[in-house]
Amino acid sequence: MRALPLLLLLLALWPAPAAAHVVAPGADLRIAQTIAGAELTITVRGVSRTPAPAVVEIEAFHPVPDLPVELTMRSTETGRASRAAVRLAAGRAGPYRVSMQVFRAGPHELEVRTPAERSVLPVRVLVPATSPWELVIHGGFYVAGILVVGGLLTGGTSRRGSALAVRAGVLAGVVALTVAVVSPQLPEPVPDGAAPMAEPGRAGSGAGSGGAGGRPYLMAAFSTQPARPAAGTEFTLLVDLVDGSTGRPADDLALHHEALAHLVVTSADGACFRHLHPVRLGPGRLAVRLRADRPGRYLAHAELERTDSGGQLVTGAFEVTGTAAAPVAPPASSASVVVPPRPVAGRPTTVEVRAGGRLQPWLGMPGHLIVRDREGGFLGHVHATPTRTTALAFTFSFPAPGTYLAWAQYVTGSTIETVPFTVTVGTESET
Repeated sequence: MRALPLLLLLLALWPAPAAAHVVAPGADLRIAQTIAGAELTITVRGVSRTPAPAVVEIEAFHPVPDLPVELTMRSTETGRASRAAVRLAAGRAGPYRVSMQVFRAGPHELEVRTPAERSVLPVRVLVPATSPWELVIHGGFYVAGILVVGGLLTGGTSRRGSALAVRAGVLAGVVALTVAVVSPQLPEPVPDGAAPMAEPGRAGSGAGSGGAGGRPYLMAAFSTQPARPAAGTEFTLLVDLVDGSTGRPADDLALHHEALAHLVVTSADGACFRHLHPVRLGPGRLAVRLRADRPGRYLAHAELERTDSGGQLVTGAFEVTGTAAAPVAPPASSASVVVPPRPVAGRPTTVEVRAGGRLQPWLGMPGHLIVRDREGGFLGHVHATPTRTTALAFTFSFPAPGTYLAWAQYVTGSTIETVPFTVTVGTESET
């Protein structure tokens, strides 16, 4: 009895282990896609059991085209599938909701199909597993309650039996409370549908392998269809990914910041800027449809992350031929940018962007800052500090002196706003 207050204090103060960057069973899954001229965020709501209906939501960002979308959720283990359809209305962001049946936990493919494009997205359905420690905790408290109450009620007929029952109940309660205190430090049960554990200490070397040693770098090849796209016409930019060790298609991309890949396409002079999220055509192959207003050289930077490994930036370039088409003027932005008068290379610099409306999260963040040097050999991407106001603060360290092209992005009114500006960075001696 005397130990109960101490155990309750420990239960209140004992820290639980951090779980950052961990996809929890039953949690929602968000995937950004640039498909059929629309920028979409597709959310698969988590389920607590299977079979069960799963809600799939589509949020579109302006401009929103009139677009029919067919969805298919298919188990890659059994092939059993559920289908649904929705039509995006021009100008309406949504979210659009459909219900799809999930028959079992484990790996699935979510196929998103439009009249002109399709994307096949890997989705793993995780269902929470019952922890044995929860059974001990709840069972212990249940038994303790019965014994203590029963002992007190029978105290008049048998004092010895009553005392034994109360002591046994207190002991059961102490055991349950002790387990409750230490359970956050105990191993979590493996959720239903989780991927098989890799062999300890074995580094992954191809699609489907894993391990504590990480994985080799991806090698990326950028190409266009047609091979020589013309200004003003639509073309497809392809990104083919292979494992750096085996040369086989790499099909183990991990979702990071709500996308399988973040692709930044800029013209050599920086006048053209696109932040895109390619569709997955198949193992190791990503694609996005583009239109360039002017001929010239274009640079592509793709941010990727492999399962059981770290992030990676792959780069490429392509040429656009023909003559300049009439550019489409972007809508005027009411945002303003505040940059320190003379940032110094190697020192953190805070850039403030004052948005023109209420901010909405996009790709899991309140705002994004993408920075490129003049030549295109360097690309940086940082996120804004969360704030309760319409001001975004980005902290960035420019690696070397020179002039940098920068684009701040945020969402307000379901519209992705892009604010371009330049920054001239000096050296320590110039300050």
